Amino acid sequence: MGDRVLPQKARTAWSRLRGRFFHLLFVLRRPMTFGVRGLVLDRETNSVLLVRHTYVPGFQLPGGGVETGETALEALERELHEEGNIRLTARPELKSVHFNRHASKRDHVLLYLVTGFSQDGAKRADREIAEAEFFPADNLPADTTAGTRRRIAEILDGQDASPYW
Repeated sequence: MGDRVLPQKARTAWSRLRGRFFHLLFVLRRPMTFGVRGLVLDRETNSVLLVRHTYVPGFQLPGGGVETGETALEALERELHEEGNIRLTARPELKSVHFNRHASKRDHVLLYLVTGFSQDGAKRADREIAEAEFFPADNLPADTTAGTRRRIAEILDGQDASPYW
């Protein structure tokens, strides 16, 4: 039986099963998280939308995790609406991809520049978002996170994008 060759159909089925097994093993051993952030820029006032969460200190760019079955753009749309009452009116521009080693060993964030948008009124504080407000890009709140400051400088001042958040 050692030299016996399986028929093509059996080899294909076995190959698919083996592929699924290794994919499952990879996911269990190396889970990766994937998120999006949006630099929402009001070009008329040169101001950016920042949010302050109730559970972490400092102001940051709005965004969050990409859920199962969701595209990155769908996640960005959802997060911008949830965190800032922002609705996209034009396709955002993907500016950079960052490894967020502060969050985990497997977290990556896509950063989008959002210039085509409308806001459905000011965002009211809730259990997740304490504040959501536009600030002049050259006069950010003192407690704006370092990563947020770097991303804004990379996009607005033309600095090279770091591979790290």
